[in-house]
Amino acid sequence: MSHPHPELAPPPALAEGALRVTPLGGLGEIGRNMTVFEYGGRLLIVDCGVLFPEEEQPGVDLILPDFTTIRDRLDDIEGIVLTHGHEDHIGGVPYLLREKADIPVIGSKLTLALIEAKLQEHRIRPYTLQVAEGDRERIGPFDCEFISVNHSIPDGLAVALRTPAGNVVHTGDFKMDQLPLDGRLTDLPAFARLGEEGIDLLLADSTNAEVPGFVPPEKDISGVLRGVFAAAQRRIIVASFASHVHRIQQVLDAAHAYGRRVAFVGRSMVRNMGIARDLGYLRVPAGLVVDVKTLDDLPDHEVVLVCTGSQGEPMAALSRMANRDHQIRIVPGDTVILASSLIPGNENAVYRVINGLTRWGANVVHKGNAKVHVSGHASAGELLYFYNICKPRNVMPVHGEWRHLRANAELAAATGVRADRIVIAEDGVAVDLVDGVAKISGKVQAGYVYVDGLSVGDVTESSLKDRRILGEEGIISVFVVVDSTTGKIVGGPHMQSRGSGIEDAAFRAVIPKIEEALAKCASDGVAETHQLQQLVRRTVGKWVSDTFRRRPMILPVVVEV
Repeated sequence: MSHPHPELAPPPALAEGALRVTPLGGLGEIGRNMTVFEYGGRLLIVDCGVLFPEEEQPGVDLILPDFTTIRDRLDDIEGIVLTHGHEDHIGGVPYLLREKADIPVIGSKLTLALIEAKLQEHRIRPYTLQVAEGDRERIGPFDCEFISVNHSIPDGLAVALRTPAGNVVHTGDFKMDQLPLDGRLTDLPAFARLGEEGIDLLLADSTNAEVPGFVPPEKDISGVLRGVFAAAQRRIIVASFASHVHRIQQVLDAAHAYGRRVAFVGRSMVRNMGIARDLGYLRVPAGLVVDVKTLDDLPDHEVVLVCTGSQGEPMAALSRMANRDHQIRIVPGDTVILASSLIPGNENAVYRVINGLTRWGANVVHKGNAKVHVSGHASAGELLYFYNICKPRNVMPVHGEWRHLRANAELAAATGVRADRIVIAEDGVAVDLVDGVAKISGKVQAGYVYVDGLSVGDVTESSLKDRRILGEEGIISVFVVVDSTTGKIVGGPHMQSRGSGIEDAAFRAVIPKIEEALAKCASDGVAETHQLQQLVRRTVGKWVSDTFRRRPMILPVVVEV
């Protein structure tokens, strides 16, 4: 198995007749999925998603792929193929289309409907091409065939790219549910046919590669949900991803069976379920769904609320309910169902929400105490089955953290794929398919691009470090007025603290140290403002560290008069 190296140089010019695959996101992480394929000077992008921030990225709304490596080649892009409608695969499209609005967007009916609604909010009208399983489209030099896969959202597609350099299959996110709610199976015969034709490079979903066996069918959730509905005495609040149409369908079916009305809460939930209903992916009995404003007129035992926030997102409806910051107030006897998995990194936020809900008397049902979720990603048994069907010559695990990528690589090796034909790459690592062999050729820039409000890319790692220091250690400001000719202090030092845990009275001990340091500078003839500010920062910082073992941000202001 080949591995990337930090000393990798930028890849050379692509050899004639070769295919280059460059992941700009989704490797070594769960989210931000984006892969760039290059052949004959033309580019095809598969997916363009976002990553959601963690606690060490305060103030950040979204994390985008880095478009730097393709920014000067936007005219070379033939299109953006979207495998399905999850945010980690489509959320970055508006930001890429801001750079060039007429790049064609290719996807299934539901996927395009979801991205078009999102683009409307960004005032972008995309050029789209709707495809379905079994379709073949020539997109520049790429002959694309679309294959049905099931996932935790309807209308998922894998894509097979036929090029003169070889045949490549990108699975997108997939599993092999043999009893899907919509009857739409992962098309194993199509993958077998491609395997017989010859798959030179397979990019395979790695998310569940560590999990043995097979993923249970989605239908298994129905009985559990109905049991919870039967036992609930008051309101039922279900938190789910705003795109999990199959899960919401089962909630609607259970509500209808137990004589309850359903209201959707949260803008994305209302929008996505409206789209799914209008396109026929969500079957809603007449009169079942009501406006949230009418719930006060219904008794509690007839109410079901479906909202976002299953991952503990601080601004989502469920988190705000747990914090008593929402119009819907949790009361003893309410039942809350978290009908989703835990995305790695979100555990603390989710358990914080569960504890908050429990505190107000809710009965919280989640994956840890009831089978209210099944994964949308193929487990190890399914992946082994899949590799044996596809018989790929080269494998590149995608979509997962490092442990997932490595586990997926080991599964491929177990089915007979040669170790030197399995490429474990990371974001930005270019992999070239030349003469039927996939090898790492170099590395391009693929860092995090932070979205903070209307700002895109302005937040840097340095500013995030400052935010973390402010949040964890606080700030101390020091104001000093000095004579511009002599450098002697004529006012101050005045000191204030916010969030450092240090009382202002304690600063009396450090003021003589500041005065002594500035006096020495004056005697040495040092009067440049920046140097004096750095001296104040060092003096105060050393005192705080020695006295309190803390490292707050020191903000010195030296004014000359």
